[in-house]
Amino acid sequence: MKLIQGRLITLREKHLDDAYQDYQWRIDEELATLDATTPLRMSYDNYLRLIEDELRRPVPWSRRFAIDTHDGKLIGNCMYYDIDTIRKQTEIGILIGDREYWNKGYGTDAVDTICRYIFESTDFKKIYLHTLIWNTRAQKSFGKSGFEYVREVRKEGYDFLLMELLREKWENMNT
Repeated sequence: MKLIQGRLITLREKHLDDAYQDYQWRIDEELATLDATTPLRMSYDNYLRLIEDELRRPVPWSRRFAIDTHDGKLIGNCMYYDIDTIRKQTEIGILIGDREYWNKGYGTDAVDTICRYIFESTDFKKIYLHTLIWNTRAQKSFGKSGFEYVREVRKEGYDFLLMELLREKWENMNT
C-alpha cells in the first residue's frame, strides 16, 4: 500500500516495529479512558504475539493504519472497521497517543486523511464514529472534518455520540 499523505501526517500500513509504542499507549490509563476501554493487562510478549498474528492474517472487515508525522515519527493509529459493503458504510476510530501532538491539528488531519482515502478508494456513502459524550475536544475535531451529530448511544456501559459524514457532504466540502 502506498503512503497516504495529509497536511501534517502520513498514514501507512502498520508494522511489527510499531508494537512497542502501541503497547505503551494501550496500557496508559488516560488513553484507555478516552477510548472507553480499560488499560491492557497482558504482557508485552503476549501482545507482540497477538500483533504478529494480526499482521500475518489481516481481516477483511478492518483496515489499520499508523499515523506518522511527515518526518516519520509514530504519533498514533487510526482504522476503519465494521466495513459494510451492502450498506456502503464503515466506522472509523483514531488515537493520537503522543501527547506532544494533542491540540495541534494532527488528529483532525488524520481524520480528514482517512476519510479522503475511504471516499476516494471505495463507493461508501457514509463514514460514522462513536465518541464519548463528554469528550468535547474530539467532538470539535470531528466537526471540523464535517462529521455531524446523529444521536446519543449507550454501548457497553458508556454514553457516546454517534456522528456521521455522508459522501455528498464530503464532496461538497472538497470541491
